[in-house]
Amino acid sequence: MMLQSHSRFLLQTLLTRAQNLDKAVELDYQWIEFDDVRYHVQVTMKNPNILLLSVSLPNPPPEAMSFDGLPLGAIEAIKTTYGTGFQILDPPRDGFSLTLKLNFSKVRPDEAYRNSLLTKLASIREVVMGAPLKIILKHLASRTVAPELDRLVAIMHRPNETFFLVPQADKVTVAFPMRFKDSVDTILATSFLKQFVEARRAASLSSAPSCSWSPTAPQELEGAPKETLSANAGFVTFVIMPRHVEGEKLDRTVWNLSTFHAYVSYHVKCSEGFMHTRMRRRVESMIQALDQAKPLEKTRSMNNKSFKRLGFSDANHTNSK
Repeated sequence: MMLQSHSRFLLQTLLTRAQNLDKAVELDYQWIEFDDVRYHVQVTMKNPNILLLSVSLPNPPPEAMSFDGLPLGAIEAIKTTYGTGFQILDPPRDGFSLTLKLNFSKVRPDEAYRNSLLTKLASIREVVMGAPLKIILKHLASRTVAPELDRLVAIMHRPNETFFLVPQADKVTVAFPMRFKDSVDTILATSFLKQFVEARRAASLSSAPSCSWSPTAPQELEGAPKETLSANAGFVTFVIMPRHVEGEKLDRTVWNLSTFHAYVSYHVKCSEGFMHTRMRRRVESMIQALDQAKPLEKTRSMNNKSFKRLGFSDANHTNSK
């Protein structure tokens, strides 16, 4: 299962608001989604057609490319994706990395267009966090390398964590240090990643990017800060070729790489939950079997009467009387 690029709750909130513009309803929603991305949607009674969307991203580690708390190329990506339909507030709302202003009165009334626009807005996370990766992969599609990039590029994808890219004209090598806090998650993730690499060797996946796993840092990460190379679940490396980023494949590749760690974490938690469910069912069946097992009654029936079988000591006591 792949993660959706848009926030379902954000999209539902936007569509509900767009369908009820005639109602002056005040909105003030805040929530947090995976990888510590926080959203805030606000609509006031005074300006019911104005919606403010604020997004807070995790603090980028020092090795990651960022400007004013946003990934490289994020502002340009927003302008390219949304055009003039949105206004970027500068500075953003206090405590947030980015604030967008949407005026529903200026949105075309065509329902299909409006839904498409709001779906794009609900994918703001993909647009912002995938911006530096998209720049690199766009150059790969044209078989060039962006001149301002270093040999080794670090991109944030989780709080205080990065993955690395080695851009070249004919390929881009992407390496993920896989870290997990829980020891059980670490074991499951390591097993999952090994199977993930094995599955890539199937004939049906021959056109997919090549994938490898190793317990130590690959050679491509030489020169990376030592503190970024601690990975208790090993390292996963993908090699992206120009054919993987042609046309519509570009956005899908950007999203899949940006959320790869979340994808693995999701399946690890599902596996853990499945095993817990199986163990609970097994214990319940054993308890049920024990409940159904009844000890043999030490009674005999004679003339429709019952009496206890006496032990040797009980018989002696009775005879002494």
